[in-house]
Amino acid sequence: MNGSLLSQFGNSLERMEKALNNLKQGNGILLVDDENRENEGDLIFPAETITQPQMAMLIRECSGIVCLCLTHEKVEELNLSQMVSKNTCKYETAFTISIEAKDGVTTGVSAADRVTTILTAVKDNCRPEDLCHPGHVFPLCARKGGVLVRRGHTEGTVDLMSLAGYKPAGILCELTNSNGTMARLPQIVDFAKKHHMTVVSIEDIAEYKKNM
Repeated sequence: MNGSLLSQFGNSLERMEKALNNLKQGNGILLVDDENRENEGDLIFPAETITQPQMAMLIRECSGIVCLCLTHEKVEELNLSQMVSKNTCKYETAFTISIEAKDGVTTGVSAADRVTTILTAVKDNCRPEDLCHPGHVFPLCARKGGVLVRRGHTEGTVDLMSLAGYKPAGILCELTNSNGTMARLPQIVDFAKKHHMTVVSIEDIAEYKKNM
């Protein structure tokens, strides 16, 4: 089913080229994983160019749990410990402690404040003391090797940002329906068309990387 619906956006290579071009322009795309995994679609944006309107869309159209996908090296650089010492999550999603920018925010929950937190965290010269905990942005630590090692949205997001020429850091949030249920591929495709976005899959990224 995934293949037939995704074919509306071209073949695997065409979808990847469209996705990377969209990201290079600072626009968002939809990233879906395998049907036998979470079977969800995440709205993703480059972290270093995230804007307040884009953040407002993430909060309005998605689950509200806005995540910042980072490399293992960046997580260590920011001294972000894992949220739990023993990860018993089914998919071993690597949440770290949540973050807030130390300066330039109020309560931290508004779209503007979350943008400030993200832009602070992804700066090359950001220090651990520039962030405070807990906060309203949830970092995720990507596995080294990306989607070729773990077929998760976290790794897919970091891979896409690197392939698009950005720092390996991206924003994701799970797309939901208006009634609060999780959006599945038919709804994800409809959302993408409505907002002139493209949809790409974890499998597309894996194939693209294998053929580089």
